[in-house]
Amino acid sequence: MSIPGFLKKAAGFIGKDTMAENESKKLVVVIRILVLSIIFYFLINMILCSAALSVSGALLYIVFAIIFSCIFVMSYQYRSMTVLWIFSIGMISWICIMVRAMGWNVGVQHFIMVLLVLCFFSSYKHYAVKVIVAVFLCAFRMLLFFIYHSGTPELEITSMVENSFQSINTITIFWCISVIAFVFSNDTQKLEGKLVEYNNRLKIQANTDILTGLYNRRKAMEFLEELSRKASSGIGFSLCICDIDFFKKVNDQYGHDIGDEVLIKISEIFQKEIQKGNFAARWGGEEFLLIFPSNNGDEAYVEIEEIRRKIKNLRVQAGDTSFGITMTFGLAEYDFSNGLKATIKEADEKLYNGKEQGRDRIIF
Repeated sequence: MSIPGFLKKAAGFIGKDTMAENESKKLVVVIRILVLSIIFYFLINMILCSAALSVSGALLYIVFAIIFSCIFVMSYQYRSMTVLWIFSIGMISWICIMVRAMGWNVGVQHFIMVLLVLCFFSSYKHYAVKVIVAVFLCAFRMLLFFIYHSGTPELEITSMVENSFQSINTITIFWCISVIAFVFSNDTQKLEGKLVEYNNRLKIQANTDILTGLYNRRKAMEFLEELSRKASSGIGFSLCICDIDFFKKVNDQYGHDIGDEVLIKISEIFQKEIQKGNFAARWGGEEFLLIFPSNNGDEAYVEIEEIRRKIKNLRVQAGDTSFGITMTFGLAEYDFSNGLKATIKEADEKLYNGKEQGRDRIIF
């Protein structure tokens, strides 16, 4: 649904930068929204006072509506922090006058919370200033309480009008605090979301081989060490070190780009064929590591044989010609007596034996 043109123009006008350079406009935009909200609040209360035949109360709201309109205009001329201080002084002055005129029970003093929230959201760091302002606002509210909570208001209003003012005040205060919290926390949440996403990307990059998309050797060792710790409770696993046959000849004859394509295509087969819960990683160069956490050697052998067959049937295009590739696999079960290093060494030795025996085979 398209936004009406006048709303776009209003949003653009409110979101306009200040005249000051190198200053974020977020704070001043929030103040403008608050000022407009307060002016609207004044106009409603002016109408309510007029209906209650309180001319003095209506005049007060008219005066402050004019004052806050001037603050709104100033927001386009002065720096954000200057406008914040002017706005705060205007709010404090209005609170003092209205509490005296209409009494404590109307609840105007609660607008101090708007200033407190705005103070804590408005500036980065400046912790001492925030503490000082918080202490001042707390002392200011307590002072108003001791002076006016049991006093008689200057304007006579009925209990029904008093309750109406109290309701309007509550709604306006909640609206103002919500505006402040939404604008500032929304940016924070976006930033946190970007940081989480960035950290996840870094984690993936740290654990992933860039070329193949498989896990790298570092991640594979972490996974193996975790499995070896679990093995102390009698839970074994199988691992396989495999190597592309005559890969150096592929690079020499067809170039490293084709060699990279071979690595990528084999990795795609691993990702497709490795069953859920199992693990494939690039061990280094043309070597890969396959881990089968819940399989014994015989079960892993069946799965590796299917992978070996798929790789043997693979054709790689190099210009006008195509060629096939094979891999040799060394498979070992976890050695409970000698540990992880011995198991890795056993798989590596079996891989070497497979190459000695003619390649394109699984040695278990």
